[in-house]
Amino acid sequence: MRREVVTRAQASAGVEPLPDLDSSLVEGSTKGQKKTRRQKRFEKKLWSDKPEIGALSSVKMWEVPQDIAVLQREDETLKGLFAKVGTSTKGGCVGKEVLEIEGGVLFSVQDDYKRLVVPATCRPLVLHLAHSIPWAGHLGRHKTYLRISSRFYWPSMYKDVQQYCATCPTCQKICVPRKSDRALLQPLPVISTPFRRIAMDIVGPLVRSSGGYEYILVVSDYATRFPEAFPLRTITAPAVLRALVQLFSRVGIPDEILTDQGTNFTSRLMQLFHRQLGITGIRTTPYHPQTDGLVERFNQTLKRMLQRFVDDTGKDWDRWLPFLLFAYREVPQASTGFSPFELLYGWDVQGPLDLLRKTWGAPPTSEGCKGIVQFVMEMRERLATYLDQAELNLQEAQKTQKAWYDRQARHREFKPGERVLLLLPSSSNKLLAKWQGPYNVVRKMGPVTYEIFHPEKKRQKQTYHVNLLKLWKERTPTSPVLMVQPGDLEEEEDEADTLESLTCNAPQSLVHLTPEQAASVLRVFDEVPSLFVPKPGKTTLVEYVIRLKDSTPIRQRPYRVPQQLVEKLHLEVQEMLKLGVIEPSQSEWCSPVVIVFKKNGTLRICIDFRKLNSIAEFDAYPMPRIDDLLERIGAARYITTLDLCKGYWQVPLDKTSRPYTAFRTPAGLFQFTVMPFGLHGAPAMFQRLMDKVLAGCEECSAAYLDDVVVFSPTWEEHLKHLSLVLKKIAQAGLTLNPSKCEWAREETRYLGYQMGRGQIRPQLDKIEAVMNCPRPCTKKEVRSFLGLTGWYRRFVPHYATIAAPLTALTMKNQRNPVNWTEECEQAFCTLKTMLCSSPVLKSPDFNERFLVQVDASGVGLGAVLAQGNPGEERPILYLSRKLQPRETRYSAIEKEGLAIKWALDSLRYYLLGREFDLETDHRALTWIQSMKDHNSRLTRWYLALQPFKFVIRQSREGKCCCGLSFKVAPECQPSRGEG
Repeated sequence: MRREVVTRAQASAGVEPLPDLDSSLVEGSTKGQKKTRRQKRFEKKLWSDKPEIGALSSVKMWEVPQDIAVLQREDETLKGLFAKVGTSTKGGCVGKEVLEIEGGVLFSVQDDYKRLVVPATCRPLVLHLAHSIPWAGHLGRHKTYLRISSRFYWPSMYKDVQQYCATCPTCQKICVPRKSDRALLQPLPVISTPFRRIAMDIVGPLVRSSGGYEYILVVSDYATRFPEAFPLRTITAPAVLRALVQLFSRVGIPDEILTDQGTNFTSRLMQLFHRQLGITGIRTTPYHPQTDGLVERFNQTLKRMLQRFVDDTGKDWDRWLPFLLFAYREVPQASTGFSPFELLYGWDVQGPLDLLRKTWGAPPTSEGCKGIVQFVMEMRERLATYLDQAELNLQEAQKTQKAWYDRQARHREFKPGERVLLLLPSSSNKLLAKWQGPYNVVRKMGPVTYEIFHPEKKRQKQTYHVNLLKLWKERTPTSPVLMVQPGDLEEEEDEADTLESLTCNAPQSLVHLTPEQAASVLRVFDEVPSLFVPKPGKTTLVEYVIRLKDSTPIRQRPYRVPQQLVEKLHLEVQEMLKLGVIEPSQSEWCSPVVIVFKKNGTLRICIDFRKLNSIAEFDAYPMPRIDDLLERIGAARYITTLDLCKGYWQVPLDKTSRPYTAFRTPAGLFQFTVMPFGLHGAPAMFQRLMDKVLAGCEECSAAYLDDVVVFSPTWEEHLKHLSLVLKKIAQAGLTLNPSKCEWAREETRYLGYQMGRGQIRPQLDKIEAVMNCPRPCTKKEVRSFLGLTGWYRRFVPHYATIAAPLTALTMKNQRNPVNWTEECEQAFCTLKTMLCSSPVLKSPDFNERFLVQVDASGVGLGAVLAQGNPGEERPILYLSRKLQPRETRYSAIEKEGLAIKWALDSLRYYLLGREFDLETDHRALTWIQSMKDHNSRLTRWYLALQPFKFVIRQSREGKCCCGLSFKVAPECQPSRGEG
């Protein structure tokens, strides 16, 4: 007997529970067979610490108003519909649908199928039940719309569903980006018989559930797309077979089973099972799950649905499987156009929305009294009709999917007599392919095949695919070093102007190359003429969105602009309007303008976004390590550096974020349409963009924000790499500033360093700044000098020890202006001298053996990483740091041991997993070995050295591998026995 309880609050609110809600669905129900004492004890133990199942936890959302007709009449959004119907039972039309009033309730009727019109006050309830509960599964906007539209209607319903799904907190938190890097689609054969071919796969291991399950066996039918999921404790072949027997007992034995090459699917027991039942086992190729794409795609959907409903521990996932399988089976599948329930049973099953529709007075569908034979015949006809239509829909879906997959391709056609290049294997190496020709096109053989004339071959006419052909562009005879010829006579004016500008600069930018090399580089330029445009491009790969933690508008008073700069500011604003990077604004937000002068004396408008940054979410996308970039680039033979044209302005700004960037000038209020400088999330977004653009070219290119570098060991590879990178940048919609680019140089400047030929040096202008730096008088000036020299501390042995007197001046307890002593003067002069002596570092070669030298003094620690033949080693980098106050009290031998431990930890990236030489005082290691059991600190040092494999070399007193003595201040000289 079912007991329905209506509280006083429900009665006064005019609500009633949903009808036909089986109490057996609710946890704790006693309906069903009697349980043994052992089962009761087991369940008591199993669920004692578990919260009550949350499938119906939102019961308050199930309180349904009974006066739906009154709510419809009072709804302002539905008055237009009532006006078209009036009081007649057969009324006006909405599109192809007819509006009817039955029992005082408004319906929308199409093909004798009634959809109840929902008033505005009840729409949140419908959307919640159609999207957010376990029976709905948090599916996408399209499937949510299909689920609702089969039962209900209201104006702008699709827009409301789209908005609801887009703003769903759970979906927004669990949303997974799509992958766009895919090969051309190869359609699979269409299966029309249900459960003739099934596919299965294992999901897991997952968190062990309260029932002891760790895996899910997922099965999908290729004809109906009907999914099954069985929780498993183990994934052995017997466990899989037991689950399959359960499935076969309901749907029959299939002809084919598609699986991957897991051992549980390929075992002898599984093969015997296939032979006995006459099943053909089909396996995917190794590491190619796309062959089993149906079940693999459902795995992703199932895991995302589970993520939205499991508790914090994740141990209740097996309890949600029935609800989520129902949610997936109920909605139409994208390829078939029918729900899996319809294709399997011949009709759709009743779900929560159907119960809701009953409550609001929709007449139940009556099948009438039919005989068994008539019922079976009609069901067979319905199933045959559904399956035939599903097969047609599948074929159409495959065409649509192929069209979407092929969107990145483009149509190319050649005419007879045109000259083309042909991609063929090299005559010297059959594994390498290169462009050969040009050859003449004879005729078109098929949609994508052409007959090409080879005068030098025995068989002179051969057929090739269009992907192997490229149009040959004739060039007028001219010196390739003196000018660049446009590749197309119909170039836009700005592209022609840029090519002309590049032509004039070619002798200067390519003068270091031979005429043949310069001609090759200019031919690469011809392939991407749109890349050299003197204005910012606009990428389509990303769009910057400003996400705020507090939406209260910020309005700051503008900073006063000097009178002499007002006209220049106005001209700069007009130029920005012309470029389309800003637009007039009516925003409530306003940030002040700051004017900055560039190196060339021109004006740059910057916005003070500090207040906006304080309430904007921070983007933690990582920036590349400069050390890693230097080591990758330094050993290259040819290096090209590229500079994007106003890089940040090539990233579009989301329309909803534009008002936040508003700024005021004497000419009015404006806002950015592109990503402006000054936002703390802009560097991360731009680095993310460049990583996307250069994906697949990591071995030959890198980017630090808008500074792109292409590096190669040989000339031929550099041309190939340069062409590839330029094409990727052009395809992304970005443009370059050719005046700041350096092409195919053996040495070049990058990120403040001079690199090339296997060496790394400081930039000359930075060294001149150090040399001309006056003696600092205040703490701020001391910090400025230490920052300038600290950028190049890898070039200075014992930098921390030498700079110790200057570092001490910046402490809080020191006075300002600083007390400049003789020790400070000596440190100041020593740093300037060592940086101005043209220090050179070697790029690391990970195929050679490393040498590590360590040293310690009373003030700091030092280390050198080097490579080379014994006695001829060249430094790779210098390390140093000051001693902590507690470390200054260590004995000399302890400081030496600390130096070894610190140096190996700092150089772990270079040393771990390879044998190297360690040059130090042998007594330090002997002492650590003998004293490791007497001191916990020494025990930690000893254990820290265990992962490293090194050979001890006797240290040379006071000498480093570069042949220079460690020159430090007198009070910083190593004590006797410190090496």
